[in-house]
Amino acid sequence: MSIEVKVPQLPESVTDATLVAWHKKPGDAVGRDENLVDLETDKVVLEVPAPSAGVLKEIKVENGTTVTAGQVLAILETAEGTVALKAAPATAQPQSAPAPEAAKAAAAAGGKLAPSAKRLVEENKLDPAQIAGSGRDGRVSKSDVIQHMAAKPAAAPSAPAAKAPAVQLPTAVGSRNEQRVPMTRLRARIAERLLQAQSTAALLTTFNEVDLTEVNAIRARYKDKFEKSHGVKLGFSSFFIKASIEALRKFPAVNASIDGTDIVYHEFYDIGVAVSTDRGLMVPVIRNAEALSYADIEKAVGGYAAKARDGSITMDELTGGTFTITNGGVFGSLMSTPILNPPQVAILGMHKIQDRPMVINGEIKIRPMMYLALTYDHRIVDGRDSVQFLVAIKEALEDPARLLLQL
Repeated sequence: MSIEVKVPQLPESVTDATLVAWHKKPGDAVGRDENLVDLETDKVVLEVPAPSAGVLKEIKVENGTTVTAGQVLAILETAEGTVALKAAPATAQPQSAPAPEAAKAAAAAGGKLAPSAKRLVEENKLDPAQIAGSGRDGRVSKSDVIQHMAAKPAAAPSAPAAKAPAVQLPTAVGSRNEQRVPMTRLRARIAERLLQAQSTAALLTTFNEVDLTEVNAIRARYKDKFEKSHGVKLGFSSFFIKASIEALRKFPAVNASIDGTDIVYHEFYDIGVAVSTDRGLMVPVIRNAEALSYADIEKAVGGYAAKARDGSITMDELTGGTFTITNGGVFGSLMSTPILNPPQVAILGMHKIQDRPMVINGEIKIRPMMYLALTYDHRIVDGRDSVQFLVAIKEALEDPARLLLQL
């Protein structure tokens, strides 16, 4: 029996998607729920699973095509149809098919590949079963594939070339090849939003620095007990999110947004945490972060980061947010001016922790210092509030007891 494989219902506010890559070709055997094709929207990659086991009979939409919900992508000959084909007269030419064990292994391995990793595996004709995954449940990311390729033994050296003439003209060194590829939908959407922020908001950035001696001491003192008790490591994220929430309580304009000519003051704290992925920057949102413990926040940050990188994050987990935190320090950035995430009116930039000589009570001491940057929309956030907001974060982190007492 033939059935249609259709574009699934798209996330709210998304009208269409781009067909990125087919993982099967006509005539291939597929298992039920095995991923057939990747569809890319403005923010997430959607996988279209096979509704039934069978054979892919026909592909109706090629790579790079824009598709809408309900559109037919392919025709699948189900298991019943496959049995009927096998019962054909003996004069028919036999069809080769993969062994059941091999098909199951390939399906299982393919199901653990992130979309970007699948494309790389297919382009380089790699065996996904041989690639160790570092993601949740062994999911293989693009970086895992690249590391696997780098670890493969190099090809045997070719025979030495003949000696060059004693005198020869100099030749250019290097390659002048180039590639031209279209932006992905996510990259195009990021570009659009960044230009929107710069063209519609009155952006200004203020800076401060924070001494993380006390935070480091708490982490060193309790990290083992914390991980044993809660099953997650005690990082910096929870401290900065907690400190930001206390500062937002004091300066509600920084937690606001603009809707036309209205200012919307949010009385809840949905904190976005920027995550760098192979497909671009994503900002998962930790909702009602003010009600979460340090352990809950660390689990949420780690879980969303893993989902963003392996392509399993949903549109709902990326939308909303009242304030965003981004950490360029993980890449070595010492100072930057982040661009806010509309319609939010502020974003906090964390940076690299670096030991620097500081004057403490008249003495020079080496302290772990971090520069903080707050980019804000000057239309509704005044300079005084932005400066005092950063000071409030600085005071909370340099004296973490303030976080416990909400001072």
